Amino acid sequence: MKHIPRKRFGQHFLADSGVLDAIVRAIDPQPGDALVEIGPGLGALTDPLLERCERLTVIELDRDLAARLRKRPQLTVVESDVLQVDFRALAAQAGRRLRVVGNLPYNISSPIAFHLLAQVDAVEDQHFMLQKEVVDRMAAAPGHKDYGRLSVMLQWRYDIESLFEVPPEAFDPPPRVDSAVVRMVPLPDPPALDPRLLEELVQVAFSQRRKLLRHTLGRWLEARGQAEGFDLQRRAEQVPVAEYIALAQRVSAAHS
Repeated sequence: MKHIPRKRFGQHFLADSGVLDAIVRAIDPQPGDALVEIGPGLGALTDPLLERCERLTVIELDRDLAARLRKRPQLTVVESDVLQVDFRALAAQAGRRLRVVGNLPYNISSPIAFHLLAQVDAVEDQHFMLQKEVVDRMAAAPGHKDYGRLSVMLQWRYDIESLFEVPPEAFDPPPRVDSAVVRMVPLPDPPALDPRLLEELVQVAFSQRRKLLRHTLGRWLEARGQAEGFDLQRRAEQVPVAEYIALAQRVSAAHS
């Protein structure tokens, strides 16, 4: 039976074989990899992955699609909202870190990214199809219009690379936006810091993007006695990730 895409799940199925080949080449799956695919849908990416890696864990919320996928013995099907999935438990079951891939639902792509960020120690790498606008924000450099909270909060922990763009006509049904494929590789020696403190600091810094930091982050730092030694005559998008990290470490050390 033909599956009708469900709007509430943000279903847009990738149908372009050339794009699928390019994604699989970028992932370069190997036998023995602990591959996890988020939102396998009708299996367009699942099939070429299985040709390379023999087994695959898939996370599918749509019960009808999950039932179809269970008929395939090479697949381990997790029928769940991905935001409820324990990736550390999946890595423990696999006995190694996970390679996470997928054409993500665009309406919850940022929450998925942050859900995985909280479990990044269980991940070897991530390859995702996302809305191009989101990929641009993930990979943006300081000073670029797309550089913001998402850029800092992911780049402090990942090396992020926008690989290639994908047009709407590569999907069925076509989305109303352009897409892109991103590679996210956890940094091998991440800086030691309190992620919650960094998140709070960055949230405050970008709360009013057009204002100088002395109006936002400056007040936050003054309340913690840490306003000296940091250039607040800049806007949030002008501050490199490394400086936000160093500032979070300094604030944390002063209150430990």
